[in-house]
Amino acid sequence: MRSNENTLLLGKKVVLVPYTAEHVPRYHEWMKSEELQRLTASEPLTLEQEYSMQRSWREDTAKCTFIVLDAEKWQARLSTTEESCMAGDVNLFLTDLGDPSLGEIEVMIAEPSCRGKGFGTEAVLMMMSYGVTRLGLTKFEAKIGQGNEPSIRMFQKLHFEQVAVSSVFQEVTFRLIVNEHERQWLLEQTSHVEEKCYGDGSSESR
Repeated sequence: MRSNENTLLLGKKVVLVPYTAEHVPRYHEWMKSEELQRLTASEPLTLEQEYSMQRSWREDTAKCTFIVLDAEKWQARLSTTEESCMAGDVNLFLTDLGDPSLGEIEVMIAEPSCRGKGFGTEAVLMMMSYGVTRLGLTKFEAKIGQGNEPSIRMFQKLHFEQVAVSSVFQEVTFRLIVNEHERQWLLEQTSHVEEKCYGDGSSESR
């Protein structure tokens, strides 16, 4: 999605940046993991296919993707690459043509050393806030594998409620309706987030 290609979101634990070609090699290494393939229902791709996927995601108006960076590493880095700060990704899919206010959200903290630190929770909150304030979303869905207990617990803590179970796909669907009360709660949870311009000047904003 080109609407977020110049957007950087700075939180306490994570930084969200657009998915660019610079991030592809690390992302490709992550997706060689059989565990991540299972959790994300993904097939392994070649590096060239991964670059092609990144380009298509950038152009896809129905898909908003941010790479999740470790904020502490990102803010401390001097000569290291942004790739070395990568922790995972967070996505919004705007695929319901009959309801443009609905977004399907998913998050992946792929870097093992970054798990269990609240990165996924903050990334989801930041992405939801972006979806509400920038994309006009008022409903979110999350489809999670039945065995992915950490993700299920996380979305439940974020006020999502279970609405469906698919034994065929072995996944559970959670939904959150963003009424005025939920909107205020979400904005409070993300009041610390700074939106900056991503690009040549991003390093100067630190």
